[in-house]
Amino acid sequence: MKSYTSLVLLLLCIGFNVFAQTSTLNLSAPQQLMGTKTPATVGMSTERLNRIDKVLQDLIARDQLPGMVAMVVRNGQIVYHKAFGTADVQTGRPFKTDDIFRIASMSKAITATAAMMLYEEGKFSLDDPISKWIPEFKSPQVISTYNAKDTTFTSVPAKGEITVRHLMTHTSGLSYGVISGDERFRAINAKAGIVDLYTTKAVTVADNIKKLAKQPLIHNPGEKFTYALGLDVLGYLIEIWSGQSFDQYLRSHLLDPMGMTDTYFYLPDAKKDRLVPVQRPGTDGKKWERFPVTFYDPNYPISGAKTWYSGGAGLSSTAKDYASFLQMLLNGGVFNNKRFLSPYTVQLLTQSNQAGELYGGEKGDAHYSLAFSVLTKYGQDKGNGSIGRFSWGGYFNTNYWADPKEKLIMVLMKQTQGAADGGSEGLFTRMIYGALDK
Repeated sequence: MKSYTSLVLLLLCIGFNVFAQTSTLNLSAPQQLMGTKTPATVGMSTERLNRIDKVLQDLIARDQLPGMVAMVVRNGQIVYHKAFGTADVQTGRPFKTDDIFRIASMSKAITATAAMMLYEEGKFSLDDPISKWIPEFKSPQVISTYNAKDTTFTSVPAKGEITVRHLMTHTSGLSYGVISGDERFRAINAKAGIVDLYTTKAVTVADNIKKLAKQPLIHNPGEKFTYALGLDVLGYLIEIWSGQSFDQYLRSHLLDPMGMTDTYFYLPDAKKDRLVPVQRPGTDGKKWERFPVTFYDPNYPISGAKTWYSGGAGLSSTAKDYASFLQMLLNGGVFNNKRFLSPYTVQLLTQSNQAGELYGGEKGDAHYSLAFSVLTKYGQDKGNGSIGRFSWGGYFNTNYWADPKEKLIMVLMKQTQGAADGGSEGLFTRMIYGALDK
């Protein structure tokens, strides 16, 4: 009798725990992105959404872009998902809605989200110095003088240590190299052999970040907003905190559980034909041509050593996969019947002003959270969307935003360098808000 009673109590405890865990999920939130034939059911006008076709086609006709994939989601319903133009002028292949794009800096939000999942496990505090795990960053130095003739420099001790928060808000004092507007750091990083963005060479996250740690900072941590390699450092920290490679951690803890089955650092052979070539305005009378190999090989997602997992710029994805990621954030951290982050952490990640006056200023159009540019009242009043709309973009001309107030998502995937673009993101945004009925 005693053993029977114990068994019953055990089962009741298990049942209670399952109920308790399930009840913490927002099961009313969209668990998968679903298509709908009637945008009116989510408060949008079919007629006005259809106006977008001509607007995007006009950009192609005016040679502003070779083409694009465009998506609009409201309340978890895909109300617009279309492809336009030519994905590859060399072969004449048209764009398709399931095409895969190099999303570059759109990777940053995914990296920040992965880090905050480990934050919820107690692995770190936002104000922990990163030298706690990467000792090479102990006692950082700030550049003082620079000799352009031989790229030598002098430095002085920084006023403080780089923290995790500094990395996530681009206030660490780190810099990019090749794409930096500061010629000193283009030369310094190049001389040190630091990879900025993409490579087909056999480079690892650990090797690259430890090289970066030996270089001077552009300014004291917390002093300015400087777009930088901080999210690549964060990717290395994720490896240390999780005990897995950054690629493995993303795959097992976020991408696969989210159902983001077309998002990778390096594409499997079965999917490589869906990768859209990077295009640029053509020469010799051509409208468009494939972008050549420069300081990087544009084929990095499908060729080379495939060992460099760039948290700041390395992922490739589809419009639908990325919209699913944004929907999880709009849901308060839930998707696919799984909680990835608490609502509090999502608020911290997507809404809080973490960079203060260093980004946007007191009356700026946006402030910076832990991963996004977040629209303020001043940005809303200029017609850019609702207060709290969070966004960013990518080096190869990819764009996104998510609006918590309107439960609205925009993803606009292009794949160009050096193109005029025609203001495609702003134009698409205005058309979307113009299609709202309620």
